[in-house]
Amino acid sequence: MAVVFIGLGSNIGDREHNLMKAKNFIHHEIGVIDLESTIYESEAAGFDGNPFCNQVIKVETILTPESLLKKTQEIERKMGREKKTIIKNGIPVYSNRIIDIDILLYDNLEVDTDRLTIPHPRMKERDFVMKPLLEIN
Repeated sequence: MAVVFIGLGSNIGDREHNLMKAKNFIHHEIGVIDLESTIYESEAAGFDGNPFCNQVIKVETILTPESLLKKTQEIERKMGREKKTIIKNGIPVYSNRIIDIDILLYDNLEVDTDRLTIPHPRMKERDFVMKPLLEIN
């Protein structure tokens, strides 16, 4: 089993309910949730949007990093997320979202492909990721 830390964020609708729903999908489709951080509220980062509720969870899974990415993106779509962050001139362009699921850490693995980078490349720049991550790690 791999130990994975996953970041969750929502800034549309009932944000805390969206986090709970995402965790339910993760529990049934990815693996056992061992720990959950406190839910933190933060302003939208990198764009003018609604405030976010953010949380980090620790999960045990048998999925490979690529399979985990595919599954998290499926969960986002099931929950109604219509578009992913796009990169324009090397800069991410963000938008409001019902759910955002980011793979932060996967064991001690480092991955750098066109589709996936682990550890998450911007997590250390984000208090809304680091505070909950340090709380449970």
